[in-house]
Amino acid sequence: MQNNQDTQNALERRIDMTVPLADIEKEVDARLKRIARTVKMPGFRPGKVPMKIVAQSYGPQARSEAIGAAVEKAFGDKVREEKLRVAGSPRIEPKEAASEGALEFSAVFEVYPSITLGDLSGKKVERPVLAVGEAEVDKTLDVLRKQRTTFSTVERAAQEGDRVVVDFTGRKGGEVFEGGQAQDFPFVIGGGSMLKDFEEAAKGLSAGASKTFDMTFPADYHAEALAGQAVQFELAIKRVDAPVLPEVDADFARALGVADGDVAKLRSEVRNNLEREVKRRIQARVKEQVMDALLAANPIEVPKALVEAESRQLADNARRDLEARGMNAKDIPVQPEWFVEQAQRRVKLGLIMAELVKQHELFAKPEQIRTLVEEMAQSYEDPSELVRWYYAQPERLAQAEAVVIEDNVVAWVVSQVEATDRPVEFDELMGNAA
Repeated sequence: MQNNQDTQNALERRIDMTVPLADIEKEVDARLKRIARTVKMPGFRPGKVPMKIVAQSYGPQARSEAIGAAVEKAFGDKVREEKLRVAGSPRIEPKEAASEGALEFSAVFEVYPSITLGDLSGKKVERPVLAVGEAEVDKTLDVLRKQRTTFSTVERAAQEGDRVVVDFTGRKGGEVFEGGQAQDFPFVIGGGSMLKDFEEAAKGLSAGASKTFDMTFPADYHAEALAGQAVQFELAIKRVDAPVLPEVDADFARALGVADGDVAKLRSEVRNNLEREVKRRIQARVKEQVMDALLAANPIEVPKALVEAESRQLADNARRDLEARGMNAKDIPVQPEWFVEQAQRRVKLGLIMAELVKQHELFAKPEQIRTLVEEMAQSYEDPSELVRWYYAQPERLAQAEAVVIEDNVVAWVVSQVEATDRPVEFDELMGNAA
């Protein structure tokens, strides 16, 4: 056997292999003898089938397996000898003009890149800072109140936030168009379920009032027959309901899971949940900046095989997500090619972070894993149950370990860069609309 390594590009390698035919024939013979011990054929007792007949029936299979094993061994020996880290599976290419008495092959494959970590000292990371106080608790309670809004009929003109019950008829060119007519139809003014011009037309009208108005559908309207078309609506208001927000009282507290209705306890729970969410969002923002800094400081080429595998995994995740939302993934042909850019980023970061962890010993400690699991469990009614669930299977605990390692990397990078604190507003951090 002869091997020669030839570098095609930064990550691709080619190994030429020569395997003597005598070795192949020896292995074929050994395989056929093993088959002959147990093979069953009509007219012969098990183990008594003549070798000539066994060779006729199983020779091609034995030869294929023998060649495959010889190539695999040759490849494995060379990889170990050269201490190569193979990424993906090799592509085996037989040579057309082989030497007499030998089979010649080439294995083309990719290797993991050798990473020399770059300098992070010139990079900057901005840490959002927000202390959760009573004002933030009040804002969150207001959101919870709005989610439990009820409506009460009023004898006044409709305004923003009111729910109106209407009859309407829409015409295009004097003819009623499909979907342009309804009776006893409810919608909230400003709720966004109707086009803005339609909602605006209902403002200022009381129950019993009617109005005729012109309107033009947006050019990108989902119904192609109406997109960009001018129409006329007749609108009749049948009822106006004003929103009623619940008071923050014992009933409200019980509705949110505080069994004894203690409002102070409710505020405390809201505050604790807010603090966890604020911490999570701040960590996410810092992490994103850290990952960008790592990519900028460590420009590396990554194996195509790893990117392709990651793209397929992301596509599979997207299909499962669609199915979880009640959609049929078959109706939406999710393609791995859609995720190539995201996959490249993930693979690069994975390799860079792995090198950081190894060089700076940023491995997860058992106490760190325990702390993370217990922290995640705090939002559950019975935290100890979730803790037991994680520790019941190594696979689950490995997920927590991966998060801890990532957090360790982020903390280490922040210690190496120019990190500054920046106060942020609650609504900005939480992504609330102005």
